Amino acid sequence: MTKSIDDGRKGMKLHTRILLGLLAGASLGILANTQLGGKHPLVEWLNYFIAGPLGQIFLRLLFMIVMPLVFASIAMGVAGLGDLRRVGRVGGKAVGYFLVTTFLAAATGLVFVNAIQPGSGLDPAVRSELMATYAADAESKVTASRTGNFGVETFVNMVTRNPVKSAADGDMLGIIFFGLMFGAALTLIPPARAKPMIDVLESLNCVVISIVGMAMKLAPYGVTALIFGVTSRFGFALLLPLGGYVLVVLGALLFHAGVNMSLVLRFAVGISPALFFARVRSALVTAFSTSSSSATLPTALAAAEQGLGVPPQIAGFVLPLGSTMCMNGTSIFEGITVIFLCQVFGIVLTLGQMIVVVVMAVITAVGAAGVPGGSIPLMVGILAMFGVPGEGIAIILGVDRILDMSRTTVNVYGDLSAVAYVAKSEKLWKASMVPSEARQV
Repeated sequence: MTKSIDDGRKGMKLHTRILLGLLAGASLGILANTQLGGKHPLVEWLNYFIAGPLGQIFLRLLFMIVMPLVFASIAMGVAGLGDLRRVGRVGGKAVGYFLVTTFLAAATGLVFVNAIQPGSGLDPAVRSELMATYAADAESKVTASRTGNFGVETFVNMVTRNPVKSAADGDMLGIIFFGLMFGAALTLIPPARAKPMIDVLESLNCVVISIVGMAMKLAPYGVTALIFGVTSRFGFALLLPLGGYVLVVLGALLFHAGVNMSLVLRFAVGISPALFFARVRSALVTAFSTSSSSATLPTALAAAEQGLGVPPQIAGFVLPLGSTMCMNGTSIFEGITVIFLCQVFGIVLTLGQMIVVVVMAVITAVGAAGVPGGSIPLMVGILAMFGVPGEGIAIILGVDRILDMSRTTVNVYGDLSAVAYVAKSEKLWKASMVPSEARQV
């Protein structure tokens, strides 16, 4: 069982304090930007010496334990299932659910961006100014897209040569594959031989969760620092010319979570969407504040096991997979962004090309890293397919942070719905097993 990652403080809950941190950071940042300007020496000093280090320390504490947590959770999840045939069945259901909901999300984004066409009226002068402002940041994304490969190599490279190197390099797919193989091997050896290693994995998991608990004590302050850094630098300036684009992305994300996923939860999972949201909201707040499915994994595990009452072997197996493969929000963002930039550059796409955009949004969303901005390099490759210069990604970089936070929240919402769906389909859980509010962390 995953332990609580709250800090045990009586009174105000952790996710409430994080929300207050978000509001405080945003308010202070906008105030600094409007009164002093993003390039004022005092604002730059605060970002460089206080907000930047504090925010990065918080994120690094979370990323530090992601790899051991993923390995231990996957291996214990597979070993807990006990039968390789069952592992294949559960994994097949999970991956199928990921792909169906991600495709539904991408199609939703396609409908929204084509109905509203936010890029058609963007002033060319504004486009040039934005590209000049973010040229340096865009170049790093373009370079990353050229050096990385996505395709057959992605699936071949998933079979890691060196799991230690994969952990050091942040190769989530490699660690997931190694965890799958490790857990599968534990089911093939005599139980008496497997038990000591399972005990080690359980201890490792408990240690990692304890580290997360320590890190989360810093969360309200780290989140305040992260949001202050963004809003103090950019303020409202970028939201004005890109307001239509931002609203389309946020609207599509909200529609998918509020309508599409509500229907899925109601009819495929058999749970009230309102009850489901109430039990997983702490994970959603963490996802919004960190912009990372991977960093949210500990909180998501706690929400699934304690908030929903899903068995640990299902949550520990499905959630690490979902943090890499279930990218509903990312597919919405990628599809809308590609078509938006095509509209900005005056490129008209046929229906067939738009279908290709949806398919590529699904594929690259699955391959995106579960870290802040992890989808940007892959998306540059999609832009090149349709004649948009890769440097055009600079146009949306300034508003990407708030969109990254929002799409990560939808990603995690999809992950948790997948856990409930798989557990229900395996007849290990149903909505009536959701703990009462009093028992939830």
